[in-house]
Amino acid sequence: MSNPLIIAHRGASFDAPENTLAAFHLAFAQGADGIEADFRLSSDNEIVCIHDATTGRTADGNLRVATHSLTELRCLDFGGWKGRQWQGERIPTLAEVLAILPTGKKFFIEIKCGAEIIPPLRKLLTTTVIAAEQLCFLTFDALLLAALKGAFPTIKSCLNVEYHRTKLVGAWQPSTKEVLRILSNCGAAGLSSQAHRCIDTDFIEHLRSSGKELHIWTVDFLADARHYQALGVDSLMTNRPGFLRQGLFVATL
Repeated sequence: MSNPLIIAHRGASFDAPENTLAAFHLAFAQGADGIEADFRLSSDNEIVCIHDATTGRTADGNLRVATHSLTELRCLDFGGWKGRQWQGERIPTLAEVLAILPTGKKFFIEIKCGAEIIPPLRKLLTTTVIAAEQLCFLTFDALLLAALKGAFPTIKSCLNVEYHRTKLVGAWQPSTKEVLRILSNCGAAGLSSQAHRCIDTDFIEHLRSSGKELHIWTVDFLADARHYQALGVDSLMTNRPGFLRQGLFVATL
C-alpha cells in the first residue's frame, strides 16, 4: 500500500481561514507534504490568493477581485469570519505564499481566472528560487492548461475534473475514455479529480498506463482516505492535513 502525499486544501482550512498565510503556516505545522491554493488577478495585475470571484464569503466586505486593486482588497479582513483569533488576516499574494514554502514541500497553484494571468506569472516565477519540481498548476480549463504548459514547460500542470450524471442514460461524465483523451490533448501531467466512485482500479490502471499522476480532492474523512490510499493515488487534498496524517500513517506503522 502506497502512502499518498497529504496536501492541505486552501491550507489547513478546517482549522484556519482558507487561502491565508495563517492556514498555510498551520498546514506545515500539522505535517502537510504541501499546500493547494487558488489564485486570481486583481485590477492592478497582482496575483492574489482567493477562491471566489468576489470576497463576500471569506472577508468582511464584498468586492469583485478583478475590479479592485491589491491595496483595496487588503483593506478587508479575511480571518475574522473563522474566529476572533484569526482577525486581521489579509489576502496574500502568490509571491508571499512562495516566500513561506519550505524546501521540498509541494505547492499546487490553482488558477481561477484566464490566460491573462500568464504574463504576471512568468514575471514572478522567473525570479523565484523555488524548484520547479515543487510546483504544479491546476485548472479546470484544458485550453488554459495547454497555455500554461507552453509558458512553463518545466512546471507540471494537472487538469481538474468533476463528474456529472447525464439525464438520458444516467452515466457519469466525463468517462474514463474522455478524461484520457482530454489529458492527452492538453498535455497534462495528470488528473486532479473530485473524490468520486468513478475513480476505481480500472480508471487508475488506464491513467497509469498513460503515465499520468492522480490527485484526489477533497478528502476529509479517514474511511475515504484509506480507500484512496489503497487505490494508490499520488496525493490527497484535504482541509484536515493533521487529522488525515495521524489517522493514515499512525495506523499503518
